[in-house]
Amino acid sequence: MDTAALSSLTAWLDGVDQLGELLPLLPVLVALELLLSADNAIALAAIAREQRDPRLERRALNLGIVMAFGLRVGLILMAQYVLAFPPIQLIAGGYLLWICFSHWNSSIEEASEGSVETASKPIRFSRTVLTLAITDLAFSIDSVAAAVAISDQLLLVLTGALIGVVALRFTSGLFIRWLQIYPRLETAGFLAVGFVGLKLLALMALPTLHPSELVTLAAVVGLMVWGFSLRESPAAEES
Repeated sequence: MDTAALSSLTAWLDGVDQLGELLPLLPVLVALELLLSADNAIALAAIAREQRDPRLERRALNLGIVMAFGLRVGLILMAQYVLAFPPIQLIAGGYLLWICFSHWNSSIEEASEGSVETASKPIRFSRTVLTLAITDLAFSIDSVAAAVAISDQLLLVLTGALIGVVALRFTSGLFIRWLQIYPRLETAGFLAVGFVGLKLLALMALPTLHPSELVTLAAVVGLMVWGFSLRESPAAEES
């Protein structure tokens, strides 16, 4: 959902076609990207945690984010063709819903008896990196429309994509630690993933539907507030 914030800046950006005019807007972009990439960052952090090794988690995030940036640039350059092919939204929305339901299924399995050994096995490193890149790509589909809306400002859109992946790398690293402290946070993140997936499917089924980005922002912020509402006690963290 991160780059979708750019659509709200369209009115500000009319006539911005030089780097010198773009620079004053970068702090605004950074703030919006950090805020609106929270749902994506939690999902990526949870995926990276499956390596169960801090060194491999950082390496997977680095490689996955590099791949994600390449995919984002490709999406921006081909935005008009992507939007003209509705099945892509179907695939992206379906994938995000699958990620959401897979999380619930894994949680149920881990809570059942005899699931401790299965839960302790790390996922293959290459699979984790690929999942990180594909998940970010699916989230990026949600923001392709915003890129098209300001397609004459290619420099701005590419700058937003770069800021987005840097913000994701920063926030994902933080969320890996926070997921151990706030037990509700992972659930909140995957609920946001499911919300974005449903939004993509709804937009495909009802092309005339144009929900305000404020609705999406309010939903994600509400989920994040709930996710941070419960903190593990120090004793529980040490154990």
